[in-house]
Amino acid sequence: MGSIFNMDNRFFRFMGKLADLMILNLVFIACCIPIVTIGPAITALYYMTLKMVRNEESYIVKGFFHSFKQNLKQGIVINLILLAAGILIYVDMTVVTQNFTGILGKVMYVIIWMAIVVYAMVFVYIYPLLSRFFNTIKNTFTNAVLIAIRHLPYTLLLVVLTLIPVFIVFIPDARISSLLMILFILMGFSVVAYCKSVFLARILDQYMPPEAPEEQEPADSFGETPSWSSWGETSDASAEASSGSTPDTSAEASSGSTPDATSEASLPLSNDAPEQPEQTEE
Repeated sequence: MGSIFNMDNRFFRFMGKLADLMILNLVFIACCIPIVTIGPAITALYYMTLKMVRNEESYIVKGFFHSFKQNLKQGIVINLILLAAGILIYVDMTVVTQNFTGILGKVMYVIIWMAIVVYAMVFVYIYPLLSRFFNTIKNTFTNAVLIAIRHLPYTLLLVVLTLIPVFIVFIPDARISSLLMILFILMGFSVVAYCKSVFLARILDQYMPPEAPEEQEPADSFGETPSWSSWGETSDASAEASSGSTPDTSAEASSGSTPDATSEASLPLSNDAPEQPEQTEE
């Protein structure tokens, strides 16, 4: 009987996580009300769900607003870029539908759908990357595209999970649709983000730099967010690893911990931004 009421059993852990997801979902919706803050809100949402997947979370609201404030500027800029790109794609689709027919219209449709695919691939990775790595906006977009291509099966699954709210809207039964919408408002966004974070954690962990050796003093006792540029800096990786600034990508590739960066050496890379403390609760 004692095990039934033990707060550490599976049932109580599940209910505790469910309550955390409800709180996280409501805080997320509140922060999305000003349209311009949707980007930082999504970033903070993934910051917490990635921690929950790793069983690292502590205070949901405090951790959410910690990431929200830390990524406010970059999140707003990325959100405005994606919003402008989405409006442009919609306008192009409308113009093509109304004014182009025949072969030219088909070609334009193909181009627009290619743009939609790229947009979806970027969208599913851009905010998790922003929540996990400190980088420039340009490099964050570049890395999102590269990771989406490199992990294409996961990318397709993440896109499907992202489209779950759209599927709910098109359910023909009004009762079921209304009930699901109410549940989605209570905890839908956070549950979807949590499910996606299960796969995102597996992907992003491959690009985390290794921990500092025990004989060396860490740069910061509280840790630091990886300052991760796009792939391909193989010529400088060994020299930088010896100075402790970035990991040796060639050694990591041989050990299987990160992707083989030597095959990506032609990709444009830069990482001039300084590092900042890790996004962890104080």
